Amino acid sequence: MPSFSSEHKVNHNAEDMFSLVADVEQYPEFVPLCRDLHIRGRKDLGDGRSVLIADMTVAYKLFKETFTSRVELDPENRTILVEYLDGPFKHLENKWTFVDGGEKACTVGFYISYEFRSKTLGSLMGVMFDKAFRRFSNAFEERADKVYGT
Repeated sequence: MPSFSSEHKVNHNAEDMFSLVADVEQYPEFVPLCRDLHIRGRKDLGDGRSVLIADMTVAYKLFKETFTSRVELDPENRTILVEYLDGPFKHLENKWTFVDGGEKACTVGFYISYEFRSKTLGSLMGVMFDKAFRRFSNAFEERADKVYGT
């Protein structure tokens, strides 16, 4: 099963980076391959955490697919956990972590593992998805620079 992980130090604090990644409605503006994102619903878990169900449409050339995920936002622990619910994948798991590294710095951790239902689709899209995931860190850091300044 393909997976990718990275840890990247950025010049923004952990709280700001958590907020930026948690603002999923903005993803179509800057996330590689993301063409649309629709929130189906939100639920407050009562302990600072919240859950949302989101449909994300990814597209590349002739390929276009929508999948549904459960996104758990935990601002106190600065983690975001994404669990796959429905779509073209057999499995998709994604986790973000944000660790303070000083007043204006933090380390952003990103992990994703996935497997397409169709081996043919997996063969066609695998390389492209790997390249996109490697660009995610840069996309979010560039977005943070734009939103919060450099």
